[in-house]
Amino acid sequence: RKTSSAKRMALSKLDTSWASLLSSGAKLSTRNKGILGAAAVGIIASYLYNRSSRPNKRSNDRSVSTSTEDAKRKRRATINKDFFRTLGRLLKILIPSIRSKESGLLLLHTIFLLIRTAASVYFATLDGQIVKSLVAGEGRQFMMYIIWWLVISVPISFVNSMLRYLQNRLSINFRSRLTAHVHKQYMEDAVYYKLENLDSRIQNADQLITQDISKFCDHLAELYSNLAKPAVDCVIYNAKLAHNVGFKGLFLITVLIHTGTYALRKFTPPFGRLVAEEQRLEGNYRFAHSRIITNAEEIAFYGGADVEKGILAKHYQSLLKHIDKVHRSKLGYGTLENFVVKYYWGALGFLICSLPVFTPFGRPAGTSGNSLSDHTKDFITNRRLLISTADAFERLMLGYKDIIELAGYTQRVNDLLEVFDDVKNGRYQKGDLRITAFQNSHGTLEGSDHIRAENISIVNPNGDILVKNLTFEVPTGGHLLITGPNGCGKSSLFRILGGLWPVTEGTVYRPSKPNQIFYIPQRPYLSQGNLRDQIIYPDTIDQMRDKNLSDENLKQVLDQVRLAYIVDREGGFDSIKEWKDVLSGGEKQRIAMARLFYHKPKYAILDECTSAVSIDVEGSMYMTAKSLGISLITVSHRPSLWKYHNYVLRFDGSGGYVFSELKHDEDNKDGDPHANLSLEDEKEMLRKRIDNDSNRVKKIDSLLGV
Repeated sequence: RKTSSAKRMALSKLDTSWASLLSSGAKLSTRNKGILGAAAVGIIASYLYNRSSRPNKRSNDRSVSTSTEDAKRKRRATINKDFFRTLGRLLKILIPSIRSKESGLLLLHTIFLLIRTAASVYFATLDGQIVKSLVAGEGRQFMMYIIWWLVISVPISFVNSMLRYLQNRLSINFRSRLTAHVHKQYMEDAVYYKLENLDSRIQNADQLITQDISKFCDHLAELYSNLAKPAVDCVIYNAKLAHNVGFKGLFLITVLIHTGTYALRKFTPPFGRLVAEEQRLEGNYRFAHSRIITNAEEIAFYGGADVEKGILAKHYQSLLKHIDKVHRSKLGYGTLENFVVKYYWGALGFLICSLPVFTPFGRPAGTSGNSLSDHTKDFITNRRLLISTADAFERLMLGYKDIIELAGYTQRVNDLLEVFDDVKNGRYQKGDLRITAFQNSHGTLEGSDHIRAENISIVNPNGDILVKNLTFEVPTGGHLLITGPNGCGKSSLFRILGGLWPVTEGTVYRPSKPNQIFYIPQRPYLSQGNLRDQIIYPDTIDQMRDKNLSDENLKQVLDQVRLAYIVDREGGFDSIKEWKDVLSGGEKQRIAMARLFYHKPKYAILDECTSAVSIDVEGSMYMTAKSLGISLITVSHRPSLWKYHNYVLRFDGSGGYVFSELKHDEDNKDGDPHANLSLEDEKEMLRKRIDNDSNRVKKIDSLLGV
């Protein structure tokens, strides 16, 4: 009867504890989600593998995207072999060696994770001891346990804060490594130029390099904490539970848990693809705004506000529609997850806590006795282990969703690096079409002390041949004037000489050192920085001093372009302003010419770079350039510049050209290039034009099937 009475009291106490747990609200119920047994770790691994290998039926029903590249990206934003292979490639960048700082942070983080897990197990046992002494009425023992609880909570609090700190440090280090690698790839071989002008796969490189890399590193660092600690917790806590309640009971509960896991796996939305698509649409929306900022003046002159507003609305609605789709997908899944995780697994948790009381195999040898305080101690200890195990299992389940989201960011960062590699190797793509014009380039680029082209072809990225078999030479000290209608290949020739476009045919000889050829466009680039930086760009102040130059030398350079007054007007060389807004069009072009005189290269390519400068200042700058020994290659339609050149290259716009010496005699004092064309030159130009036109007619006939 005493034993029966004790059991009734224990059951009453157990019922009271259950009622307390149920009435503590959703937050406490969330913890009581169930137990992951020793086999549960294997279940999760099987779950992740099955999830990655099982095709998503929903994805097969979606409409086919108009862009095959977008469809490819969506398929790849999931957990499969490609994801792990891609993640491994990125991890080699983030953790370059076992002796790197990142490896040390991971090791230190792991040590603190193990300390935290061991502390949780100890606290579970201490909980049971505190409640046991309370039920048994042992006041002195109760207070000793409370004091000890407070003492050991101090270092454990430090451990918890240290885990968060190490996670943040790991994320920062990952981002620094990856950003440095991306910046190196982005700025090498003019990839930034080719990405913008020859390839359309990356429309928002700024977002990928700044935001997506940051999110990728944050998710990766957080994922380690969300997976490493819960995995260890599951093993340790369940081993302890198996000792307390018996392996048979734990195995039974694990089987029941698997049914809930299967239901969640069955209805999990493709979060990876959804995240990747959302980031793409965010980038398009941001890019639409940046276009308005870049072209604000032109849009205002045309009165295109309504059109641009419609474009913004279109991008925003696409983003909004996708976000709504994501929320609707999460609604059904969230309902199922809430039921399984909170209530179904919570009920299983109560069952396992009752095993030592109701079942003969629930109390293995070596456990506490059958007194009320012993039952209470066992219940509290198992409950604490149960809650900790449930939390660990929940973090593993949520960690799977984090992995899917990480897959989306991983795919976007990997796409960026893959496009970098393609662009570096001459593989370009515009929309759905691959640009093959530059892939089969047979020409060569040779180093020389002068500029010479031998039988080269000027081909644009679309494969159109602008000029074929072009041959010309600009010797050291020579000056070439290039004329011709728009679209004839003048700027394309400069891109070939500058190394931005490959030499598809023939051979180009040019100075091998980059600083021996200087290019000045019609709209000069003004960098961020002070006035000094504008003149010496792309040099730094340290490089200027290495050349034994000072601000006095810069004043002399400004005086050569008649811009010396700007130093006092703008507050000195150290003044920092938004120079593209402060300087007028003519002042910008003269700053660009001042750069030329500062660097003193062997060759200068001048592309309509004095169109906003008066004729007298223009003539003075050309004379100064020639006196400095700079060979000029000029594109201009101003007759006043012809006299500064001794060679002319004239394109006719139909694929023909004439290269000849530009003579300055009594009948042609200004050096009109048209006056220097002999009868034979004109006949040759007309013959090339007729041949070119005949080829075009044949090409059109073949396309029309005539």
